[in-house]
Amino acid sequence: MVTTPHCYRCGASLAELGLPLGRLDECPACEVQVHVCRMCTHFAPQVVKQCREDDAEEVRDKFRANFCDYFKPSAAAHDPSFAAADSQARGQLAGLFGDADEAGQSPDDPAGAADDLFK
Repeated sequence: MVTTPHCYRCGASLAELGLPLGRLDECPACEVQVHVCRMCTHFAPQVVKQCREDDAEEVRDKFRANFCDYFKPSAAAHDPSFAAADSQARGQLAGLFGDADEAGQSPDDPAGAADDLFK
């Protein structure tokens, strides 16, 4: 029985990407790279190199796309605590920088205010 992998970050289904996942494939919902150690069945934070595959080369950044030949997507890679931490961090940034829209511009246009300083 083949189970559909889900994004490790947001939990969205990756069924539309098809298997095997390409090295540069991204989650359709949150756009993170999915051919990453954190998505692999061999990923284990408690072991040396955080990988159960002894022959795999060490990958330092577990959240970036890599060329590992042992990569096999895990159906259980999604961890809801990642989404909670991401949401908390975004809330803290919004509180620090004020209410910004999705493009990163605040409603009172700080670029316009900066231009006014030099007139």
